Amino acid sequence: MQYIGRLDRALLSEQALTAIRRAIVAGELAPGTPVKDVELAARMGLSRTPVREALARLTDEGLIETKPHSYTRVTRLDSAAVRDAHAVVQSMHGLATRLAVPKLTQRHLDAMRAANMKFAVAVDASALEDAIACDDAFHDILVQASENRAIAATIRRYTPLLHRAIYLYLGSPLGRDSAPMHERIIAACEAGNAEEAADLAERNWATLAVLMEKKP
Repeated sequence: MQYIGRLDRALLSEQALTAIRRAIVAGELAPGTPVKDVELAARMGLSRTPVREALARLTDEGLIETKPHSYTRVTRLDSAAVRDAHAVVQSMHGLATRLAVPKLTQRHLDAMRAANMKFAVAVDASALEDAIACDDAFHDILVQASENRAIAATIRRYTPLLHRAIYLYLGSPLGRDSAPMHERIIAACEAGNAEEAADLAERNWATLAVLMEKKP
């Protein structure tokens, strides 16, 4: 068996994308910070190619902005862009939930409960990164069960901007009301009530806008 061989460049690009995106979202790379592919590549032990590919995707996500022959930098957080992204993500999660409910199995419901339990623990511990990850895991079960790739792609496209707003605006885990609301979503899903579950999912995402409006 051969263990050593060429690494998949696409995989390296995904790894670079994940690392740089997390650094931007968490504020390690602050708004306005100049970004140089050669420096990032050196820090990650990669060639410049996967880093360039990652930066191109982050530009599409609105986390990086580039002016040819002038600069490449982390975008400053635009409140209007955050509101636009939130409206899209909120609607897409509602639609995903509506489509997912008829397809859910007990395995899906158990996974949602497990994710919500972890979410509640993270919130109680004021572990922001863990809380965001667990909240994503909870909602992603419904997104994947919807079996709609366009919805999934749209959510992936705009969610990092919302994560970044959570870090910069809130600096603390999502509202404590989210875990009980997740339980209500699960109950509606278990009852097969797609409309109620979708409405609850959208209301759950609506709380994020309320929290950000209360930022100091």
